[in-house]
Amino acid sequence: MPKMVRKQIYIYQRQEAQLKRISDARGISEAEIIRSALDREVGNYNIPHHYDESAWEKILEFIDQNAKMGVTGEPYKFRRQDAYDERENRWLKDRE
Repeated sequence: MPKMVRKQIYIYQRQEAQLKRISDARGISEAEIIRSALDREVGNYNIPHHYDESAWEKILEFIDQNAKMGVTGEPYKFRRQDAYDERENRWLKDRE
């Protein structure tokens, strides 16, 4: 790993809040977020970005669970006639 150099910077309060929010959401340090932003700014994409492996596993597990339940990712298209038909079928079933 290359040698790191300590830097002290000034940022606005809104940036501080954003930095903390991103850090908490991604589970990585604020310094890592700043380093990644600097790499993107100068176009140095060859440096590997760190991420929370357990968070990635949770995402994959969530996708697998939804696939097993038949969730396709397509938006549900409501049709009023379908609702009427369903209600009528229940009513007729109760009458039998």
